[in-house]
Amino acid sequence: MKLAIPHWLGRVSPVFDVAGRLLVVTLDGAEAGRREEVSATEENPCARAALLARLGVGVLICGAISRPLEMAVAALGIEVFSQTCGDVEQVLAAYLDGRIAQDRFLMPGCCGRRRRGRRGRGCQRGTR
Repeated sequence: MKLAIPHWLGRVSPVFDVAGRLLVVTLDGAEAGRREEVSATEENPCARAALLARLGVGVLICGAISRPLEMAVAALGIEVFSQTCGDVEQVLAAYLDGRIAQDRFLMPGCCGRRRRGRRGRGCQRGTR
C-alpha cells in the first residue's frame, strides 16, 4: 500500500486542495519503504483524486481538505486522515506507530474530530 502526504517546507501542507507537492511512501507492513516526490498540479477535485488513484495511494494524510475533494478521494476507496499538521517525518512515524490520532497532530482550531474514510458520491476511478 502507498500513503501520500502533501507537504511544504518539511511540514504537512495546510490545505490539500492547493498543495503542489506530495510525498508518496510505499508501506511494507509497519515500515516505510520507497519514497517518491510527486508534483500535484491538478486543480479539479476529480482530477486531483484521480492522481492519487493512479499513484496507487490507499491513505491520504493531509491538513484541511474541501468537502468535494474529500468525497472524491473517499469515493475511490482512499482513507483520509484530514486536519493533520506537523513535521512530515513525525507525522509519518506517528501513522506507522498508530499514534496519528494524538492531539499534537491536530490542526489548531479543530474540535478534535477527524474525518476518516468517508464514502459518498464523487468521481469514478479514472475520471479526468
